[in-house]
This record gives sequence, structure tokens and C-alpha cells, in this order.
Amino acid sequence: MPRKKPTPRPVPPLSSSAFEQGWSSPRAARSAPPTVSGRWLLIASSIALVAAAACAWLTLCLLFWQGSWQLLYHPTSAVARTPASAGLPFDPVAFATTEAGVPRLRGWWIPAAPDAHYSRFTVLYLHSRTGNLGDTVDALAALHNLGVNVLAFDYRGYGQSQFAHPSEARWIEDADWALKYLTATRHVPAGAIILDGRDLGANLAIEVAAAHPDLAGVVLESPLESPVNAIFNDPRARLIPAHLLVRDRFNADQAGNPLLIPSLWLVAEPESSKPAFQSPHPAGYDRITAQKMLVWLKPSPAPSQPFADAYTRWLDDLPTRPGTP
Repeated sequence: MPRKKPTPRPVPPLSSSAFEQGWSSPRAARSAPPTVSGRWLLIASSIALVAAAACAWLTLCLLFWQGSWQLLYHPTSAVARTPASAGLPFDPVAFATTEAGVPRLRGWWIPAAPDAHYSRFTVLYLHSRTGNLGDTVDALAALHNLGVNVLAFDYRGYGQSQFAHPSEARWIEDADWALKYLTATRHVPAGAIILDGRDLGANLAIEVAAAHPDLAGVVLESPLESPVNAIFNDPRARLIPAHLLVRDRFNADQAGNPLLIPSLWLVAEPESSKPAFQSPHPAGYDRITAQKMLVWLKPSPAPSQPFADAYTRWLDDLPTRPGTP
């Protein structure tokens, strides 16, 4: 007998609620996407903007601190002239050596003629903030014609001297090294040394002279009244604390207070209708209580006869220091 096929049981239809539960349960298991608060976004954006502005400001401060010296100092490295071009006898010198024996400073020794009237004096010449020794040959020739010995050198960063960014502290250190070279190597008595500075070199000369009361005297040729204004008046300096970043001051008004040695001030006549003697004195001149002499000179590209006359008159009035010839 043939078997009967089993009759399949009817499958009850899924209810619509069960179907929906089967498809909706995975979705229900998932967490809802997070929402970002608009207030949080505003605070985060503000913090990012402030941080970016702070980084930009700090970068500006760093760049200004590194490059502000170029607003005051203008050195050049190529020495185009030497004293030989003016017919002067000279010896190249190098001193202030490093631990490795490399000289930091280079310059010229220009001896006076053996029978020169003022050969007992040696002038340490401190040139201006622009150029290098090659631009001072005419000034050195004028000093040589007076009959004095002359030592002139380039600061670090100038001419053939060691490369370094110039600064007031480095200039003072360079001048002290030059004085040490004269006294220790050339055996020149301190009482026979005269500092002679021009332009910013005059501001340096008065600072160094105030610290060395054993020198014979100091000559200031056209000192600058407010040299660092070249830095602080720059538009970029208004955006940063420039007075905290820049240490140079060269304040002739204050530097001359402790000066104890004779000083000669050679200043160009002002371009005004007033006589020179009615013009305001250079900054720092009135504060000096030691022997001093002020001479107004007509502007000239090269030292003139009034320059020589004033210089020799001042040399004649210098007191004799102990231990000097």
C-alpha cells in the first residue's frame, strides 16, 4: 500500500508587530549619534584663534629680537681702503684671541712720526655704526697728521673681525679688549691713551671712558642723542614689548655722569639761524663735572682745519698723568 504523505502543518503568520520587532531590534541596539553643542564649538574656535594669535605674536617677538640690531647697526665686510691709500705707514694687527687661538678683532696700528709733537699720546679710534675701517681712512689720516699714534679696529661683525651680531654689550667688550691690547701688548700707559669715537662710536667712547678713569681723555665726535630710537620708533616695535627685548641703550645723557677724565666734544653746527653758542648743548654735556671743552664745527665730509686746531688746543691742556712720558 502506498504511504500517505504527511500533511504539513500550517505555519501561523507572523504578526506585524513581531516582524517590526525583528527589524527594529538591531537599530534599537545602536546608540544614537552624539550631538555637538554649538556653545562648545564657539569656545573651541575661540581658543584656537587665541592660540594662533599668541603663536603669531610670539613669532613676531622672536623675529624682532633676532633682527632688530639691523635697524641700528649697518656693518659691511669688504674693506675697500687701507691707510696705504692715504700714504700712511701702518701694521695690520689682530688681538682678543679665542681659546682656539683665533683673533676676534682686527685693525690697524698707525704709528706717529718719531719726532711728532704728540707722539706720547695714543688714540684708540672707535668708528661709527656704518661701514667698517675702510671708511675711516680720511679720519685716521687727520689724527695721524696731529702727530699721535692711532689704533683703529673693527668691532665684531664689521670688516674682517669675527662675525657676530653687533650690540652695545659686545661693543663695550671689544673696546675693553682694544685697551688691554694697548696696555698689555704694546705697553702703552693707560694715562697716555685717548678714546676718540665718532657717531655711535662716541656714545661708546663716553661709556668706556667713564669706566676707565685712568685714561688721558676722551674725544666725542658728533655723539647721537637717542640712537636706539631707530629701533623703538619702528612700526613693528609698537606691536611688541620692544623695550624688554632690546637691551641696547647708548644713553649719553646718563653715561657721562661718572666721567672723571677730560673730554672734548666736537659737534656739527645746527642748521638754524641761531648762533651755535645759543644752541642746546649735546645730551650729557651739562651733566659732566670734569674738565670739558665744546667746539662747534661746520659740517664737512672730511676733518677740517678747525678740527685740528681744536684737537691740538685740547691736547695742550691735558694734565700729565703719572707714569706717562
